Amino acid sequence: MEVTFTKEAIAQIEPKFTENKNRMLKLKYDTEDCGCVMCGVTALWLVKKPEEDDIRIETNGMPVYVEKTKMVFLDDKLTISFNETANCYMLKSPSQILNARMSLLIK
Repeated sequence: MEVTFTKEAIAQIEPKFTENKNRMLKLKYDTEDCGCVMCGVTALWLVKKPEEDDIRIETNGMPVYVEKTKMVFLDDKLTISFNETANCYMLKSPSQILNARMSLLIK
């Protein structure tokens, strides 16, 4: 899996690391309250530590952790950008937009 951040996304995320020291960035495929595992929503989480199933992905910015079992729901090439007008992140691949209004949550 290849994850690339735009410079705008990096500029928005980096201050969160300063405010929340010793946190790691996780690209979470969240299925809670979605009905089933096939109906998940992607989000960015700042977590204290990776979970046992998490895989570390090197990027052009900071490393991102992804759950190995949830990688099937994500594309091989992903871009995370930031939309200033909507004040949210966007996750897209060359073939689709996976989440046009992705949140960054501190867990």
